Amino acid sequence: MNLSNLRPAKGSVRERKRVGRGQGSGMGGTSTRGHKGAQSRSGYSRKLHFEGGQMPLQRRVPKFGFKNINRVEYKPLNLDSIQALVDETKATVVDIDFMLQHGLVSKKDLVKVLSRGELTVAVEIHAHAFSASAKEAIEKAGGKAIVPAKEANEEATN
Repeated sequence: MNLSNLRPAKGSVRERKRVGRGQGSGMGGTSTRGHKGAQSRSGYSRKLHFEGGQMPLQRRVPKFGFKNINRVEYKPLNLDSIQALVDETKATVVDIDFMLQHGLVSKKDLVKVLSRGELTVAVEIHAHAFSASAKEAIEKAGGKAIVPAKEANEEATN
């Protein structure tokens, strides 16, 4: 094989369609555009997503709900997991840094303490939010539920 006998693969190259060259060409008359209608006219260009007058997909598919851009997403943390952590470490103060060190939350998480489980030890818990029943359970066990100053100010203004 050398450069003089290189050829493209059989069937990969076709002659271009020469339209508008008379009836004998097999593509005369309407030049393969059919009769009448927008697509047969010169200067026609189809709009993006146009479906020939049928209701386009993006208008006929229902859209449900919406995403609230102001939603505050909290990482839930239940009393039973705090109790397990306190039993393991004998801690009296559980704050965000403590939770981070023990892998309960991630760095940017906002933490909300929920009331599943039972708290038997007096613990000072720092979190961004508390459910009413969790706060009650913490205080009942002799502990404190503390919201950091920044979040407390925001809640007071809302």
